[in-house]
Amino acid sequence: MKKIRNWPQVEYKEKYSHLVKKHPCFSEEAHNTFGRIHLPVSPACNIQCRFCKRGFNKWENRPGVSRRMLTPEEAVKIVERALALCPQITVVGIAGPGDTLATDHALKTFALIDQKFPWLIKCLSTNGLLLKEKAEQIINVGVKTVTVTVNAIDPMVLKNICAFINYHGQYLAGENAARWLALAQLRGIEKIAQLGVVVKINTVLIPGVNEHHVEEVARLTAEAGASLINVIPLIPQHDLKNCRPPDCQELNLARTAAEKYLPVFRHCKQCRADACGIPGAKVDLANELYDEPQLTFSHG
Repeated sequence: MKKIRNWPQVEYKEKYSHLVKKHPCFSEEAHNTFGRIHLPVSPACNIQCRFCKRGFNKWENRPGVSRRMLTPEEAVKIVERALALCPQITVVGIAGPGDTLATDHALKTFALIDQKFPWLIKCLSTNGLLLKEKAEQIINVGVKTVTVTVNAIDPMVLKNICAFINYHGQYLAGENAARWLALAQLRGIEKIAQLGVVVKINTVLIPGVNEHHVEEVARLTAEAGASLINVIPLIPQHDLKNCRPPDCQELNLARTAAEKYLPVFRHCKQCRADACGIPGAKVDLANELYDEPQLTFSHG
């Protein structure tokens, strides 16, 4: 990995300006001007984060939730309808409700989207477990930006956040799972960044668990090739339902610490897996795109 240095924000913006200026989840300016649509096509996840609870409904405004699951072919039609509703959409993202690389649904969807809408920015979000081995496939379907959720690098910290992983049928839990996941994430970030993809890190801030570790996450992912970081507050649920979310001071301290190594995106809305619209406008158009919610989700 390259030697760490303090990031120059001017260099970052110049190098990736053609993407950053039109990506509402990577740029403060774009956040209020351009739109994005999330396509819920990924049906399964290969890890279990202790704060993660997947579901299908209309009312929860958080990651991991959508109204229904789409097939890749249905997703293309949804994008057509979304563009008619919101011509300002510049980004097609896939962020769940499962992991985008745990099945081939997301990559198939991106391939179809790239054929029909080559001008749209394709953005993939992943836990990073399979990022390195699928890096070339990601490039081949037109993805230009990738978000990797990295909540800790130290296995002793990460084991309190990630309960288990399922790597090609091999089940690992505890410290072993954490060590495997952290290494896979760093190697995956390094590989995909070397291929020219812009990498953003998402880190969920959990008081009493990883608040002291966010700076190290930023440092090591910057070494691996990440371009910016998004530190977001815990939404207490699942195993961490009794853990409080961070207050504003804790969140600002963590972001300031991370900013020593990476630019910090500070406008994340922690969107649903089927969100649609301009994030900064606080208007979601997904109700006009989807029918009744489904009721199932799987890990595996």
